Amino acid sequence: MMTPRVDISPAVLRWACERAGADVEALAQRWPKLPDWLTGEARPTLKQLETFAKATRTPVGYLFLREPPVERVPIPDMRTMAGRKITRPSPNLLETIYVCQERQEWYRDFACAAGEARRTFVGSADVDHDVVHIAGVIRDALGFERDERPGLSSFRAALRELIDAADELGVLVIMSAIVGNDRRRRLDADEFSGFALADELAPLVFVNAAQTPAAQMLTLAHALAQLWLGETALLGATLASVSEHPEERWCSR
Repeated sequence: MMTPRVDISPAVLRWACERAGADVEALAQRWPKLPDWLTGEARPTLKQLETFAKATRTPVGYLFLREPPVERVPIPDMRTMAGRKITRPSPNLLETIYVCQERQEWYRDFACAAGEARRTFVGSADVDHDVVHIAGVIRDALGFERDERPGLSSFRAALRELIDAADELGVLVIMSAIVGNDRRRRLDADEFSGFALADELAPLVFVNAAQTPAAQMLTLAHALAQLWLGETALLGATLASVSEHPEERWCSR
């Protein structure tokens, strides 16, 4: 009895390989018929398709589509590269955002159950406010005073101090260089620096720890400014003051 084969679009299979940044030749060592799947000359079994989906970190349901899906970042994307928006998010980036959104839901439920007050600083500023004044407001709220910083031994020590200060304000700060707990899936510092998930009860900041400590500190400070604006945003690898988004320019300043 022959094993049933699955009718799959070659274009979707190619999309899955590209999406995962996977080398077709390397994948073909595991699935020798992969080149034939990609030309439509052969078809995989359901079991092969499931293992292929796992290897390329593709939701298996996507592989039954006739055309490649258009995946979009689920939060406002402030990233640009050479003046252009980045159109294809990696599976690692998408899953990191989804995990943090789940953690934010847990944090919101916990804060509600504990009767915690809303974080009045979230959304308390706008782009018409003077950046120097608001920087001072943020610094005062954090207790991260300039005259105390020279006593810190390193960027890492300063970063730890800033994280603790943000935590005291009620900001859930998550730092990681990997997806979830999977050490085989490292985040790309060139794809994004971090993101802010604004919420009056459960504000969250994620910092890509694949960056240098100095860049991590800049990302955290920038994301806190986003929270003061009340803006959820995905931040680019380079937090430059030149951007098409006025909110991004304001936060960078």
